[in-house]
Amino acid sequence: MGEEPSIGASIRRLRTARGVSLRALAAGLGVSPATLSAVENGHTGVSAVRVAAIADLLGVPVARVFDPDGRSGPGPGVLAGLGGAVPPDRPGDHGDHGDWRRYGPLELDPALAAALATFVEVGYHGSTIRTIAAHAGLSVSGLYHYYESKYDMLVALLDRTMVELDARMRAARAQGAGPLERVAALVECLALFHSHRRATSFLGASEMRSLRPEDYVRVAAVRRAQQQAVDEEVAAAVAAGLLAVADPGTAARAVVTLCTAIPQWYRPGGPTAPEELAEQYVGFALALLGRPPSTGLDPSRM
Repeated sequence: MGEEPSIGASIRRLRTARGVSLRALAAGLGVSPATLSAVENGHTGVSAVRVAAIADLLGVPVARVFDPDGRSGPGPGVLAGLGGAVPPDRPGDHGDHGDWRRYGPLELDPALAAALATFVEVGYHGSTIRTIAAHAGLSVSGLYHYYESKYDMLVALLDRTMVELDARMRAARAQGAGPLERVAALVECLALFHSHRRATSFLGASEMRSLRPEDYVRVAAVRRAQQQAVDEEVAAAVAAGLLAVADPGTAARAVVTLCTAIPQWYRPGGPTAPEELAEQYVGFALALLGRPPSTGLDPSRM
């Protein structure tokens, strides 16, 4: 087998196959042709949200950007080529999410940890560089050593959130033996993430409105790709007679919304552990999606 192409080479191959010029794609992304050329030639990294924006502009699923020839499906390691987007492996953080059910503490640098706590407590617009610096135990100049503005911290936090959730969802989907198992795994994954990562999930839901248009488009593209994964598996399960909901698309959106609302009320340390909550939500989702009583779900196949 030949060497796997870099993410930049994959983008160039897919762009060429779709008949899109480098200048046109760069314009759609809001970057210069020189910047996109540097990405395609492997001289600079590309974030997860920008990969999603590229997929959106080229009219393909996000996974196709990593597999321009369409020869294999997405796997748990599909985000490994994102230069600069994923920190070095840390236990329980952004490393290998093949074990997508396993969570550890979210490790952030002091500035991002303080920004996250402050944004959740008083909101992005209610936060200042001084309050974030005080929360971090840093001087204002010390905080600027990490990030140039509170906006950069917001974008970094949302980027990390989308990267981690995307990786976990890909791994969960890849483990399902059939569409019903994949629906259950995706719902479990969403419920686990929005309870274990309550703070970053809450931030993602409440502060996307604070993003500049170009950043909003990129982050929203990742969210759409995640919704699309659930849409596709629900539709496949309905087509196979495993689910019996009349409007699969609307039902799939309802299921995802059910999970993304968890951070609004869930509190760590309460009577229900994230794993118990996720099991309940799988049951809620399958009932909403019209699983016939006679249809079993074998956990060993997930």
